[in-house]
Parts: sequence; structure tokens; C-alpha cells
Amino acid sequence: MGIAVDRTKTFGNAIDGDNYLNASSGIKSWMFTLDHKRIGVMYLIGVTFALFLAGIFALVLRSELFTANKMFLTEAQYNQMFTLHGAVMVFAFIIPSIPAALGNFVLPMMLGVKDVAFPRLNLCSFYLWVIGTLFLMLTLMMGGLDTGWTFYTPYSLKTNTGVIFATFGAFVLGFSSIFTGLNFLVTINTMRPPGMTWFKMPLFLWSLYATSIIQILATPVLGITLLLLLAERIMQIGIFNPAYGGDPVLFQHFFWFYSHPAVYIMILPGMGVISELISVHSRKKIFGYSFIAFSSVAIALLGFLVWGHHMFTSGQSALVTIIFSAITFTVAVPSAVKVFNWLATMYKGCISLTTPMCYALSFIFLFGIGGLTGLFLGTLSTDIHLHDTYFVVAHFHFVMVGGTLTALLGGLFHWWPKMFGRMYNEFVGRIGCFLVFAGFNLTFFPQFVMGSRGMPRRYARYDPEFEIFHQWSTFGAFVLGIGILISFVCLAYAAFKGPRCAGNPWGASSLEWQSSSPPDFHNFVHNVALCDPYDFSTQELDEELDTFVHREFMEPEEKPVPEVEPQHT
Repeated sequence: MGIAVDRTKTFGNAIDGDNYLNASSGIKSWMFTLDHKRIGVMYLIGVTFALFLAGIFALVLRSELFTANKMFLTEAQYNQMFTLHGAVMVFAFIIPSIPAALGNFVLPMMLGVKDVAFPRLNLCSFYLWVIGTLFLMLTLMMGGLDTGWTFYTPYSLKTNTGVIFATFGAFVLGFSSIFTGLNFLVTINTMRPPGMTWFKMPLFLWSLYATSIIQILATPVLGITLLLLLAERIMQIGIFNPAYGGDPVLFQHFFWFYSHPAVYIMILPGMGVISELISVHSRKKIFGYSFIAFSSVAIALLGFLVWGHHMFTSGQSALVTIIFSAITFTVAVPSAVKVFNWLATMYKGCISLTTPMCYALSFIFLFGIGGLTGLFLGTLSTDIHLHDTYFVVAHFHFVMVGGTLTALLGGLFHWWPKMFGRMYNEFVGRIGCFLVFAGFNLTFFPQFVMGSRGMPRRYARYDPEFEIFHQWSTFGAFVLGIGILISFVCLAYAAFKGPRCAGNPWGASSLEWQSSSPPDFHNFVHNVALCDPYDFSTQELDEELDTFVHREFMEPEEKPVPEVEPQHT
């Protein structure tokens, strides 16, 4: 049942009072907690570890590629390194990062309720994530993994590396994703408070709802595919292996039927975060709310129909190729709707270049580049040339890392004062954002050039003509790594030593900001009137905005002179 919230009350800092962080103590209180906020924090710690592990693999790869000749990795070691980088980054970090960490923490509070619909299932999904990630890690001790993160057959059937542990780990991680999606779907459907209709929900909830649909419908396909792969490898059953009468292209169809919708599992939550950041830090009601909401659902549904554009070179018929190409262009429409509405929201807004807003602007630029370059890969004539080149690597990273990672960092900086009741250093946060943005572009822009010139991906050795591009890319990767490290150090320091902040430092109006910071164990202890989460027209916010404008932009001589009432005789 929802809790009504009284906008006339102000909720401040609760570090010294009762909050979810000090409601109980001891490691057992965290390990067996059913509180969605603590589960979200544990997810955040876990996915951060996965990010840094995958990032180390990436820096090792880029260091090896600094020169055209061998430096310290053999070809086999190089294959294992990029496979583990991709598998850990995709399955253990990008897919669960925003829904599991930020979604778990924020979703019930945005609805004004105490917890998600199934708290025990929520905790179970976290431990499934831990188990699945551990199985991925075990491949390091089982001969590594050299199939690529896609586990393509026949490589995954013939290799002597730890395919069984890796595929079982991905299978378990899929269950964790399904449980999280099911929990969010039921929570949003059944626990919205009275008065919060579908079109009064924050757009972050719309994005999580669309993501949950994909998680529930698409992830079982991956699970079944991996089970078939395990059965064929262990029992020598002919499913994908041509030696036993199987078809390796069938594996590609199964895998991409899941994995292209999985792209939107990764990016849709990030789009929801950006919708929140743009509105709050532009001090404007979101432009085209219903269009952004419907575009999330449209992306989720159309994402199931475009997997064939990954297989233009696999021998599809000309008719099927044309159909998949056309539908691929269609998916660009709802994505463009979001971008244009974000830009329209910022138009004539009172934009504050806080750290979250800097990350939101970075997201728009990087995701825009990733989306536009995707059109080249959705066109048959250009995809044949660019397929399996560094152009694909750059496009994928601009969408996934440039989109999901920047949205995650922006969301963390936005909700960090709510999560821990302390403010970070804005200057350090902006420095981290600048390094992430500059390092990312320096890493992946040269790869567009390499790919268009024919540099194939997944090669440990290359022609000397590509060396200068690889060197720029390697330099950018280290700049990007330093930027990410600075951002997380800034947040970690703020969680323990940062100055205390107000309960609502951004002046946001969605329900999670109507509780104390950090939130009470029960989220809300006061009653508040439900409001439009994007309505910035309340008297309190108007007065605050007027005060800010007068203080920052009006010169002393331009301030209005108070009128003097005429004296009557």
C-alpha cells in the first residue's frame, strides 16, 4: 500500500538518527537483510568489483596492442583475456548494474512503499549473481576461456578451456536477471500508491518496467541455449556441432535472439536515469513525458525483432536480410525520440552543470555517436565491409560503455546524497567526468578509423599501418581508467567523510527525495501529498529558483527598487 507524502514538510539529514545504515549492525544483518536499500548497496559493491576486474583485463589487452609485435601475451593468452573481459563486463557488470544497484535502492521509494513485492526473492537474486560471477572467475583457474564472450560454436565445443564453468555461470546470472525483472514488474503493477497512475510515474520506473519485460521474456532463451550447449559438450549430442549433425548457425540465432534485446536491458535503465537527471538539473518539467514513456516500451518490443542484423554474413536469404535491416532502422526512431525530448527539456531551462548533469550531457553525446554508427551496421552494403572489424567494437562500446557506464556514474552522483546523507566534492566529480569523457573518445574514435580501413577485431597481431591508432587507443584507455577510478574514489570518500547535506540538495520533486537522507529503515515516517514527479511549479521550488536567479545573475544596480507608497494629505 502506498504512503502519501506531504510536500509541505522538509526532510533533512538523518546520519545521526535512525536510518537503514545503522538500523542493525554486524555482517549477518547485511548478509540476510531483506531491506531493498541494503541489497542495492551490496549489488553496487559487487558490480563495482566486476567493473574493475573487467577493466584490468581491458588495460592488459590495450597494453599488448600498443605495438604490432608481441609484448607479453601469447595469442592464446590474448584470446582468453578478451573473452574474460567481455564475459565479465557484459554478464556481471553492464546487465545488472543500473537495475540491480540503483533500481533496487530507488524503485520502492519512488513508489512511496517500504520494499519490493518479494524481498526474499530480491535477496536470492543477489546471491545468484554472486554465484554466477564466482563461476565466471573459476574459469581463470580452469584453463581460462577463449571462445569470445558469445560462446560461439564450434569454438566452445572444441576448446579445452573452462567453457562448462563459464556457461554455467552465465546461466545462473540469467536466473538472477529474471528474478530481478519479475520483482520489479510485480512491484510497479501492484504497489503503486493511490493517485500515481501510469502517466504520473517517474520515467526511471518506465525504463525499469520495459527492461523487466525483456529480462523475463528473453533471458530464458539464453538459459535454454546454454543448457543445450552444455548437454552437447558433455553428452556429445548433435545440436550445434556439424560433426554430430548439428547446425552452428542455429546457436547464433538463439544467442542473438536474446543478446540483442539484452542490449536494451543494458541501455534502457540508463535512459531512465538520464530522463531524471535532465529534468532535475535543468529545473524543468520533462518535455514529451508520454512520448518518452511509450518509447521505452517500443524499444523493448522492437528489440525482439532485429537479431538478424548480427548475421548478415551467415548466409541468410536476401528477403530476410532486407526485413531485418528495415526493422533495425525502425528501432532508431524511439531512441531518437528520447534524445530530442531531452534536448527540448534543456531548452530555456535553468541548467546547473553539476556532476550528474555533466554525465548526462556526456551520455547524450556518446549514445548519439553509438546510435548513428549503428545505422552503418544495419545497412547490408556497409555491414559486409565493416563486419568483424574494429568499427563494430567502437560502435558497441559507444552504446554500452558510453551509455550504460556514464548513466550509472551520473545516477550514482545524483542519488549518492540520498543513499548516504553526505555530499561529494563537486570539483573532483567534474574532473572524473571530464577524464571519463575524454579518455573514452580517445580510446574508441581511432577504432572507427581502423575498422573502416579493414582492421579485424580479436587479433593479437596487426599490420604496422594500424599501430598509431592502437597507441592512441591504448593511451585513451588508461585515461578512461583513471577517470573511473577518480569518480569511485570521490564517491567512496564522500560516503564516509563527506560533508553532511540537506535531505533534498537538488530540489527534486519525486517521492524518494521526500524521505530523510539516508532514508529511514521503513523509507518514510511522514505522510506527503502525491504529486507529479516532474512538476517543478510548486511555490516552494519557484521561490527557491527565483532566489537563485537573483543571487547569481542580477547585478546590484539591476535589482528592483522597492516601490514607495505615496503619502496622501
